Amino acid sequence: MTSESKRDQKNDTPETGDESLDFIRTIVSADLEAGKNEGRIQTRFPPEPNGYLHIGHAKAILISYGIAQQFGGKFNLRFDDTNPEKEEVEYVDSIMRDMRWLGAEWEDRLFHASDYFGTLYEWAQHLIREGKAYVCSLDGEQMREYRGTVKEPGRPSPDRERPAEESLELLEGMRTGEFPEGAYTLRAKIDMAHANMLMRDPLLYRIRKAHHHRTGDAWNIYPMYDYAHGQSDAIEGITHSLCSLEFEVHRPLYEWFIENLPVPYKPRQIEFARLNLTYTVMSKRKLLQLVEEDRVGGWDDPRMPTICGLRRLGYTSESIRRFCDRIGVAKRDSTVDLDLLKWSLREELNRTADRVMAVLRPLKVVITNYPEGQVEDIECVNNPEDESAGTRMVPFSGELWIEQDDFREEAPRKFFRLKPGAEVRLKHAYFIKCDEVIKDDAGNVIELRCSYDPETRGGNSPDGRKVKGTLQWVSTRHAVEAEVRLYDNLFREPFPEEGGHFLENLNPNSLEVLTGCKLEPGLAEAGDGFRCQFMRHGYFCTDSVDNKPGALVFNRTVTLKDRWAKIEAKK
Repeated sequence: MTSESKRDQKNDTPETGDESLDFIRTIVSADLEAGKNEGRIQTRFPPEPNGYLHIGHAKAILISYGIAQQFGGKFNLRFDDTNPEKEEVEYVDSIMRDMRWLGAEWEDRLFHASDYFGTLYEWAQHLIREGKAYVCSLDGEQMREYRGTVKEPGRPSPDRERPAEESLELLEGMRTGEFPEGAYTLRAKIDMAHANMLMRDPLLYRIRKAHHHRTGDAWNIYPMYDYAHGQSDAIEGITHSLCSLEFEVHRPLYEWFIENLPVPYKPRQIEFARLNLTYTVMSKRKLLQLVEEDRVGGWDDPRMPTICGLRRLGYTSESIRRFCDRIGVAKRDSTVDLDLLKWSLREELNRTADRVMAVLRPLKVVITNYPEGQVEDIECVNNPEDESAGTRMVPFSGELWIEQDDFREEAPRKFFRLKPGAEVRLKHAYFIKCDEVIKDDAGNVIELRCSYDPETRGGNSPDGRKVKGTLQWVSTRHAVEAEVRLYDNLFREPFPEEGGHFLENLNPNSLEVLTGCKLEPGLAEAGDGFRCQFMRHGYFCTDSVDNKPGALVFNRTVTLKDRWAKIEAKK
């Protein structure tokens, strides 16, 4: 990709997401007005159960489901399970779990391409009888040689004119396991000189003596995706088969099968631009490689763009739906800035997440003039963006934890936090002044001795004295400890698949694990799904796998920095 095209993609303005304007809804509306499909609207999401869903799949799901909802139609979930060697029940379960979490409900319309294996086989026999399919004995390498190139037509297989009865007999032998893998294939007879190479006598069936997770060992042949996909749509009565733009080249083949088979319905395939995100790879193969090579902790690693990874990181289904609405439905591929996804989440959490005090890299503060042994409750606002969120009481004592970065012994002129002789505000509490710095034998600061002004309770001075710095704090006697995982982008470059192998662009600093972090005591029982803002640090959630009572683990969901908001402000 040229630097110019990169610049165009980075600056690509997201569409409004206005449902009344996108081109697919315009087509669907026109079909309804014309009375097509008996006035029905039925869409589907057809995943192959060979991996976990990612954010790109979320866009596809929400487009198809949203159109069915908007136009009073039905929505199917169908697993295109035609490749048993790569399919697992684990993937089936995860896909259904992720779709329900997104809010896409298929009700009682759960289907599988394997439900139709018998019908697909009968239709393959129909094509043979009609002279539109034949059994071929070319192996894979020979088939590539015969196919030709984009500039040269292909050559017909020596078996292209094989008599129908012979092909039928061979097909049945393929089905019953009479032949080894690779001995024969079933091919459609279309056009070996077609400009679209997918139309040059494509495969319909290949021999695979593999156990299927639903049909067991009943079949020794399995239909190719292109053959099973459109016919499954037709059997289910799908009216609009919505898919991403890479399937545009497959549409002529999709339509050829529909026109040449006795299907009960004739769905219409419509393509839309797939979702591409900066700092992300969407290839299922590459995501699998990251997992298998232990580059990440699994499919649900919070750095992965998978739905389960995003959920574990702390994303909400609402934020993903809002993001998909914002980017809209386009006809041309572009790359969306990852910061727009983060903005959609940050926008929601700013409204809904309570603010709490957390010290990630603690430094001890002793208030020398605070009454010994005294503990008082300080009233803290839960969420300044939501008055209904109320307040909470946080214990305050004469020994506190503050952030190491909030103190500088030799501070620059505009450092407004704590330094020797300077005064700062403790959030919701008192003004304190640093009087003495305690160091260990190596010269490291280990403790600060400070004094407080008891007249400044609540963080205000009755004499009008002003301070510029405000620090979060946690009482040492009441703090609960936690492990905090600071996640960043998995890749260090916005276009990780360019300029070398994508693994070379992995971000070595995509995860920093902090132990011994100090949190206010109200978080001691934080359970699964708990989200909050650690003041000045970002938005965090409890880890859905490792967090346990007495062993808290928090993930940083997103920082407070909002680059996308700054971009929007400049427009």
